[in-house]
Amino acid sequence: MNKEFKVLAVPYKVWLSILVFIPILAMLFISFSNLSSSVSVGELTLSLAHFKLLWESSTIIAFRNSLIFAVATTLISFVLGYFIAYEIKLSKFKNKFILLTFVILPMWSNLILRTESLANIMSENNILKNILGFNLFGNISGTWMAVLFGLVFTYMPFMILSVYTALEKIDFALEEAALDLGLRPIKKFWKVVFPLSFKGVVTGAIMVFLPTLAGFAIPKILSRGRIVFIGNIIEQKFIYTNYNHGALLAVVILFFILGSILLITKFDKEGETLL
Repeated sequence: MNKEFKVLAVPYKVWLSILVFIPILAMLFISFSNLSSSVSVGELTLSLAHFKLLWESSTIIAFRNSLIFAVATTLISFVLGYFIAYEIKLSKFKNKFILLTFVILPMWSNLILRTESLANIMSENNILKNILGFNLFGNISGTWMAVLFGLVFTYMPFMILSVYTALEKIDFALEEAALDLGLRPIKKFWKVVFPLSFKGVVTGAIMVFLPTLAGFAIPKILSRGRIVFIGNIIEQKFIYTNYNHGALLAVVILFFILGSILLITKFDKEGETLL
């Protein structure tokens, strides 16, 4: 039986090798070589000359912007997302799947279309102003507030779903036992509920932090190009065929991803909170 299942896994392994492992090896090779359109195959050599890019002011500023917005987005998503997930868990609504559907509903549309729509309603003249008669967001398009709002709006559902999954797996008998032992509801939450749901928080935080850190579409559209993330630098490098620099920065992001995977496996070995 095990051999039969291994045979079924062969197409997945082939697909994974083509779309994941081979591109990663290619990025590593390109980032450590002198590969370019003007270099022939026989002239290829290993080189560390591209690493000076990491110390350029534009790269440092982009990394700083990415880290600041990623941390801020993760913290805001944690505070708001945990509250929403906890309220959904406590709700007496019989079919909670409908409530979760409302949470993930925006994710069913294209990311670029959602971001462009946000940029429109954040501008001075927009469709909401024509309907309501006033500007709901003011004119914040092109500012850091617009970027932060767009990031939280886009990625907070990941936090909500991860935390809700962890909350649903908590045995209600443990909460009743805590109350029977004299704990107040607020202490019951901090002593029982939150520790047991913490792996959901970790998973959700990583699922918010990583796409925010490596993203480029949302800051590019909502800041009108005024706030540059490291993802924007990578995009520019590949657009202008500077593959060495683009691959090097992508490898740096890859280390963040691998570290996050290790963190998830430490807190959630069974993968219970992964979506």
